[in-house]
Amino acid sequence: MLLHIPAVLSSEQVVPLRAALDTADWVDGRETVGAQGAKVKRNRQLPDASPLRRQLGRVVLDALAKHPLYHAAALPLRTLAPRFNRYEGGGEYGFHVDGAVMALNGEGAQIRSDVSCTLFLNDPHEYDGGELIVSDTYGEHEVKLPAGDLIVYPSSSLHRVAPVTRGARIASFFWVQSLVRDDSRRRLLFELDGSIQALTASGADATAVLQLTGIYHNLLRQWAET
Repeated sequence: MLLHIPAVLSSEQVVPLRAALDTADWVDGRETVGAQGAKVKRNRQLPDASPLRRQLGRVVLDALAKHPLYHAAALPLRTLAPRFNRYEGGGEYGFHVDGAVMALNGEGAQIRSDVSCTLFLNDPHEYDGGELIVSDTYGEHEVKLPAGDLIVYPSSSLHRVAPVTRGARIASFFWVQSLVRDDSRRRLLFELDGSIQALTASGADATAVLQLTGIYHNLLRQWAET
């Protein structure tokens, strides 16, 4: 499921993040990928050990914790601490698939990447190129969102970042291990949850809404992994 989630960060929240990132010390983004990814990746990132990365990552995670649409879509169980990247001067990331298993917090724990997330931190008019292009069975989808907006998509998707030919594209990115591993099941639960919310808001029959809510939770109970 490819889903645009608007206003994860407000403009007031984005401004100090951008100010901090504009003066940050960046490193070659190839340091955080394997041999195959390094062949097609040309960008810069905050170092994993950077205190600034941890500080800004907490801002992102706190905002996500308050966003019901994100939780309905991702059903997060574990989240890899957000990273931050910068593309400019022709920087790009060729087609690739994200790693299936990633180290969590440097403590020997690992997460399975089910959902990939990119949080845009500057507006589309500030740079040319830089589209996130996600390829699936329905073709290629180009994504270039306003600052503060999030895109979520299956980590199994083939995807790339187009070359940035003017300005700089700045974003946060992270991965989620979902309570529900299968993307098609997550989609069904998301659509069912949305229908329940809409029916509730419309004043639909309370008994029917209660029955649908029970179906949602029983499906989640059946499919959830903890």
